[in-house]
Amino acid sequence: MLKRHSLDAVIIGAGVVGAACAYYAARAGLSVAVVDRGPVAGGTTGAGEGNLLVSDKEAGPELDLALLSAGLWRELAAVLPQEIEYEAKGGLVVAPDQASLQALRTFAEAQRKAGVESAEAGPDDLRGLEPHLAPGLAGGFLYPQDAQVQPAQAAARLLAASGAEVHLGEEVTGFVRSGETVCGVRTARRELLAPAVVNAAGTWAGAVAELAGVNLPVLPRRGFVLVTEPLPRVVRHKVYAADYIADVASGSAALQSSAVVEGTPAGPVLIGATRERVGFDRRLSTEALRRLAAQAAALFPVLADVRVLRTYHGFRPYLPDHLPAIGRDPRRPGLLHACGHEGAGIGLAPATGLLIAASLTEAEPPLPSSPFRPERFG
Repeated sequence: MLKRHSLDAVIIGAGVVGAACAYYAARAGLSVAVVDRGPVAGGTTGAGEGNLLVSDKEAGPELDLALLSAGLWRELAAVLPQEIEYEAKGGLVVAPDQASLQALRTFAEAQRKAGVESAEAGPDDLRGLEPHLAPGLAGGFLYPQDAQVQPAQAAARLLAASGAEVHLGEEVTGFVRSGETVCGVRTARRELLAPAVVNAAGTWAGAVAELAGVNLPVLPRRGFVLVTEPLPRVVRHKVYAADYIADVASGSAALQSSAVVEGTPAGPVLIGATRERVGFDRRLSTEALRRLAAQAAALFPVLADVRVLRTYHGFRPYLPDHLPAIGRDPRRPGLLHACGHEGAGIGLAPATGLLIAASLTEAEPPLPSSPFRPERFG
């Protein structure tokens, strides 16, 4: 016997984006249910490093979203329990030569006009900021607004704080519709009825959209992370080389890697990040791991003899223009999307949740949402 519920919105996905949508919708006075085929943070969120970055984003809509989120994460860190491990460590982007450093200057100047804080660091400054960095670097830029959270804990705390009705281990098998209008979802156990359904299904959001009869070309982009043995705090900031910015912006399907190295409060050093479009292939790539290890040791020679205790990987939800899909889908009334953030979903989650809450309540959005309109893909 299918159980029926009366709700304001149903959110598909219990990752950090879905949790943020639930949190801000609840703050707006809405009654919300969250449904996920797995556990909380069981997909991309649980495989993330917890990056909250503005440093890697060029001036434009995604950077505006990241800056809004950076402020919201600071607010959330003040009201949520310490388990989210919010750490305002700052980011340090380093350049191996003068040409790369000049490119960083140009990039940082455009960001600064959009509201990003940064400061150039010469070779001597780098040694003060990160004593274990490799010698011979031309310089870099320090980004104090970059931060970090523990992503799975952040999703869990946001979801708990929302007070949402949560249904885990239930895959959405279809949509309840009245004519062309979405008015709920079906699982094997129940129907959840609501005038709005939010597709926050991460890498599987394209398949969820297809169930509703609309096209959203979300593709998986695989990435690996190395985790070292616990160490004293040998890496103080989130540190990466300038070529990481190009990797983030690239649409290539081939394997790309540029080490992002950071310490954690618990001691292990996290080393990401690779990118490749190989579908949902979960096999271990020794080439990807080899590249990450070599690049991390080139940045921090002290890591060359450190043991790697484990590795993990996940799939980023990639959209072709590198912008997420956020808001109502006019092709299917009642359906909203909050997906396609690629590797920035944890950082962009609060602003996404705020935009979704504004759309659900027909309030003024905190920033222009048109660049993220889901129907732009046809």
